[in-house]
Amino acid sequence: MSEKCVPILPCRTIDPVLDFYTALGFEVTFRQKSPNPYASVERGGIQLQFFGMKRFDPATSFSTCYVVTDDVDELYASFRAGLKEAYGRVPSSGIPRIGALKDMTYGVRQFLMTDPGGNCVRVGQPTGGDLHHSPAPRETFARALHHASLMADSKEDPAAAAKIIDRVLDSAADAPAPGLLLQLLTLRADVAVRLGDQGGAAALLRRAGSVPLTAGERASLSDTLARLEILRADLLP
Repeated sequence: MSEKCVPILPCRTIDPVLDFYTALGFEVTFRQKSPNPYASVERGGIQLQFFGMKRFDPATSFSTCYVVTDDVDELYASFRAGLKEAYGRVPSSGIPRIGALKDMTYGVRQFLMTDPGGNCVRVGQPTGGDLHHSPAPRETFARALHHASLMADSKEDPAAAAKIIDRVLDSAADAPAPGLLLQLLTLRADVAVRLGDQGGAAALLRRAGSVPLTAGERASLSDTLARLEILRADLLP
């Protein structure tokens, strides 16, 4: 026996969704206008189908699916390049958007993107055998980063992530270690962008850029530094 599961996702109109996935390198394999709007796209082993609903609101969508790959870094780079060429920039807030690529606490390396229909497509590569959340660290700043990361990049609740980071940075008596500070500031800048606070994000990025790091710390924080540079390129002159 051989089976395949294909998600069928809603959208208000088909055309913007197809334009989005075409920019990502997908091929439109089917298109129907009546009796109801319907379409299908494919890229390698990924197949997605969509149906149109005139009264559907993408901003309130809960539709999602998970794409498992064996090279999430390559897909991320390819998708970002395609979006930049199609839109003139890489959208990191609003709809559509693409989030950060990072190692999660539950054994996957992943990024999230939201298409014009409001559908959240999670793209990930397993990095370990256990998909349960790892325990939260005991250290104050590491614990805050753990929970804020889950809020921002798994639950997609940037406001909750911002509250966690602001609370720990404002209330802690001691300063975090440089590596943790960089991660907290970069994530806080990232969620500021998603919340529409461009000025606050720019100030956080300048602060993050002044954090001193050793060569070893820079090597271990490659994902954070890459995200920092992406944010800086988008926001800072």
